[in-house]
Amino acid sequence: MPSTYNEIAGKRLSRMEALSDGVFAIAMTILVFDLKDPVSNVQLSDGALLQSLQQLGPVLLTYLLSFMTLGIFWTGQSTQFDYLFQYTRRLTWISLFFLLFVSLIPFTTAILSHHIHNRISILLYWLHLAVLGVLILLHWSVAKKSACVQAREEELRAVNRAINKRVFTAQALYALGASLCFIDTYLSIVFIIAVQLNYALGLFPRLLH
Repeated sequence: MPSTYNEIAGKRLSRMEALSDGVFAIAMTILVFDLKDPVSNVQLSDGALLQSLQQLGPVLLTYLLSFMTLGIFWTGQSTQFDYLFQYTRRLTWISLFFLLFVSLIPFTTAILSHHIHNRISILLYWLHLAVLGVLILLHWSVAKKSACVQAREEELRAVNRAINKRVFTAQALYALGASLCFIDTYLSIVFIIAVQLNYALGLFPRLLH
């Protein structure tokens, strides 16, 4: 029988799945709030309107970047949940800290879109991605050690290799993308988006998966 509060707390996996879905959905929705008509209540010619819409370029680019970031990490977390049959207090708090950084994505996205020519904004965003990567990998590692994963031994080995390869390869590519900011910040962002498109669409599965 459990003898301490820590042994009985945080065991509802379904509760964490519901909370995670909610936090991701809210973070994805907040991203769009930065997209605003640059010239509202003003009658413009077609040329002037197109010129004013160009101001939204950095915001649209970073919106795409972060929406895909959230989609990729939501998919990664969901994949782990698929193999868990029970939960622990430790896993609950790892997930809560993971969601803390998920909810901060709109903040670092706003910094990046408003200061898109600054290397610091790129490096801050990359650091954010790195923390999310560490936490999602830690979540899987603790789940295995806590005997919360339900899979046959052979399947578990294959799943473990796939998850580890996915996280380490993605983080290496994100780091490479961030380093490109020393050449050009737009090049850095476009490279990271290209990496995300690959993971979303499976364009080069043998090379990057």
